[in-house]
Amino acid sequence: MSKKLGFRKALETKVKKSQVAAKKKAISIFTAMSVVHVDEEEPGYGEVRHVEKVLPKGDFYIGEWCDGLPHGSGKYLWTDGCMYVGEWFKGKIMGKGKFCWPSGATYEGEFKSGFMDGQGTFTGFSGDSYKGSWIMNLKHGQGIKNYYNGDYYEGEWRSGYQEGQGKYQWHNGNHYDGQWRNGLMNGYGTMVWSNGNSYEGSWEDGFPKGNGTFRWPDGSSYVGVWCKDGKEMNGTYNPSDSSTENPDWDPRMVFLEYLTDCKICPGERMSILPSKKMPHWPGMSKSNDGRQRRMSDGKLNCRSWSSDMHDVSTTSEGDFKDGDDGIESLCLEDSVSRGSCVQFKMSRRRQGQTISKGHKNYELMLNLQLGIRHSVGRPGPAISLDLKSSAFDPKEKVWTKFPPEGSKHTPPHQSSEFKWKDYCPLVFRTLRKLFDVDAADYMISICGNDALRELSSPGKSGSFFYLTNDDRYMIKTIKKAEVKVLIRMLPAYYDHVRSFENTLVTKFYGLHCVKLTGTAQKKVRFVIMGNLLCTHYTIHRRFDLKGSSHGRTTSKPESEIDQSTTLKDLDLNYIFRLEKMWFEEFCRQVDKDCELLEQERIMDYSLLIGFHFREVPTPLNSEAVTPTGNEDHENEEAPRLSQTGKDHADSEPSGRSSIRLGINMPARIEKTIRKTDETQLVGEPTGVCYDVILFFGIIDILQDYDITKKLEHAYKSMQYDPTSISAVDPKQYSKRFRDFIFKVFVEDT
Repeated sequence: MSKKLGFRKALETKVKKSQVAAKKKAISIFTAMSVVHVDEEEPGYGEVRHVEKVLPKGDFYIGEWCDGLPHGSGKYLWTDGCMYVGEWFKGKIMGKGKFCWPSGATYEGEFKSGFMDGQGTFTGFSGDSYKGSWIMNLKHGQGIKNYYNGDYYEGEWRSGYQEGQGKYQWHNGNHYDGQWRNGLMNGYGTMVWSNGNSYEGSWEDGFPKGNGTFRWPDGSSYVGVWCKDGKEMNGTYNPSDSSTENPDWDPRMVFLEYLTDCKICPGERMSILPSKKMPHWPGMSKSNDGRQRRMSDGKLNCRSWSSDMHDVSTTSEGDFKDGDDGIESLCLEDSVSRGSCVQFKMSRRRQGQTISKGHKNYELMLNLQLGIRHSVGRPGPAISLDLKSSAFDPKEKVWTKFPPEGSKHTPPHQSSEFKWKDYCPLVFRTLRKLFDVDAADYMISICGNDALRELSSPGKSGSFFYLTNDDRYMIKTIKKAEVKVLIRMLPAYYDHVRSFENTLVTKFYGLHCVKLTGTAQKKVRFVIMGNLLCTHYTIHRRFDLKGSSHGRTTSKPESEIDQSTTLKDLDLNYIFRLEKMWFEEFCRQVDKDCELLEQERIMDYSLLIGFHFREVPTPLNSEAVTPTGNEDHENEEAPRLSQTGKDHADSEPSGRSSIRLGINMPARIEKTIRKTDETQLVGEPTGVCYDVILFFGIIDILQDYDITKKLEHAYKSMQYDPTSISAVDPKQYSKRFRDFIFKVFVEDT
C-alpha cells in the first residue's frame, strides 16, 4: 500500500513540475512574439494563406488560414501549455492531429469537431496508453490499453468501458478472457491465476455467478452454482486420479481471497478534454461570400460577428451551457414539397402548459399525484425479478378510496373524493426496478412541488399527454381497450425487456385509473412512460416514422414549424448512418422488437427519432441553404460515464447519461432529396453529411388489430393503395416497418 502511495505522490510531483515548465515555456514564447504582419489587402474568398497570429488572451496560432478561419494544417498553443498540431476545417479541429497536455500526456489520431473521434493513441504521463477506436472522447470499439501499474487489456470497448469480448492481463500473472460489461467481467469467461488455478463459467459484476467450474493444476475440480452469497452456493468436488482425499477447501475463498488481487485498474484521467479547448472564431458565423448573413425575413442576424481578430475568445472548461441560446434560428435545406426552407425558431419556452390552480385538469393532476405517492410509497415485499404468473392476472388490481378528510391509509387533501386503481402493481414495481428507476426520484419527479405540464393538444387518438417538470416521464391518458391490450401483453413484454436490455420499445412504469365519485362517475385511465427525448441537448429535429405514405406529412403550415414539431414519413429528408457495431445491434434489436409486437398482434406503432446537431450545419455545396445564427454549438461534451471509477474522461455536469442504443448515440446523417414522385419515402442521398447525437425508440405500441382497424383497412383500401395506409395486418405492418427503417438507417462506411 505504501509503495502505491509513494508511486502516486511521485507522479503528482512530476506532473506539477511539467505543468510549471510548460507554462514558463509558453510565456517565453508569447512574450517574445508579435503579430507577423501579412499583406494589408484582404484575401479573396477561398484563398488559403499562411499566417501567424497572437490572440487576445495570449494564445498563438500558426498555419494555414482561409476566410478568417484556420483551414488546412496548423498549430495552436494555449497559454496553459496545451498544444494542438494537425488539420483544421473551417475553424474546427478536424482530421488527423496531435494534442499535447502540459503534463506530457498526448493524443495522436483522428478528430471530429474537436472530439477525439476515430482511430487514435492516447499516451498518459504516468505510463498509461490506449490505442484503438474512439467516439466523442470515449474509447469505443476495438482497442488495446496498457495501464501504469503493468496491467493490460485488449478487446472491445463501449462508452469508455470494457464491454464485449476482451482479455485482461494483471501484472501479477493472472488473466481473464471472456465477456465484459460496464468495465467489469460479465457473461461467460475464464479466469486463470498465476499458480495454475482456473475458473470457467458465468460472471456478473466482476464475480462468478451461475454455473461454473473451478480447476486445480492436478486435474481436480469443483463444479456448481456460484454466488457471492454463500447460502446460495452449492456444488460437487471431483478429485483427480492422483488425488487421495477431499481438500479442506471452501469455494467462498474465490470471492474472499483469490479475486482480491484481480481488481481492474482505474487508469489515468485526462486533465481536460481537447473539445473543451476548442477556440470560438468570429468568422465562423459568416456566410460563404464573407458578408453578414440575412435571416429569411431579410433582417440582419443579430448574432453576426466582425472578422476582427480581437473578438476571438477561447473557451475554457465550464464556459458553455447547453440550451436554446446556442442557436437563435436554424434554417435548413429541406426537400419536402411544401418549400425549400424550414426555419426553426429556438424558444426558451418549455413545451406544454403548466397545470396550475384554475386549470380544468388541476384536480385530476392532484388526484394523480396523491395516487402515485400512495402506490410507490406503500411498503411491499422484497422484489424478485422472477415473478409468478399470478402477478400478471388481469384481476390483479388494487382499489383505494381517497376521502377529502383522509383515512387510515390516505392523507387528507383539498380535492373531491376519488377512487384510485393500480393495475398489476407488483409487475410495474418490478419493471421500475428492472429499468433502474429509484422509487424516491420517481415520486419526486411526478409528485414533487413542481406541477405537471399538459401538451397543447391531444394526439390523433384523443389522448392527452402530460410531462413531469424534469421531462423524465410522460403520462398519457388511454382508453379502456388500450388498458386491456397492455395487460394482455404484459407477460410477454416483461420477458422481452428483461431479456433485451437495449430494447427500443416504450418503457412502461405504471398503469392506473382515477374514478371520480358523485354524479359524474368519470374514469380516467393513464399509463406512465419514459420520455424518450429527455436530454440536456437541444433536439433540433424530430420525426415519427411508420413506413406508410397516406397522410404521413405534418399538417402545420411552414410558418408554424419549429424545433418541437414532429415531422412524418413524407417530410423525411435524411438517412441515418450508424457505426458498424451500432448498426448491427440496431438491426438485431429492431427485428426482436418487431417480433414481439407482431406476436402480440400490435400495429400502428412508429419509430420516434430526435437528433441534435453537434455543430450548426455548414453547407457543403454552393446551393445549400446556409443556417443562420451563431455557429458555436459545438459546446456539448461527451455524455457522462456511469460513476464506477474507471477510465474517467473528465468531470461532467450531472444529469448526462452514457451512450446506449437509441440514447445519446453519436452518428452521421446525410441529406436526401426526393424526385418528382411525392410518395417516395426515402430520397436520394446528396453527399451532404452532419454529425449528430441521435435519440430513437419504438412508440405507440398499444394499438391492437381489432375489428375497428380491420374495417378501417377495408374502407381505405377501396380508396387508396392498400400498401400506403397505416391500418394493415400486424405481420404485414411489421415487414413494411422493418423494410422502411432498414432503408433509413444504414451502416456508415
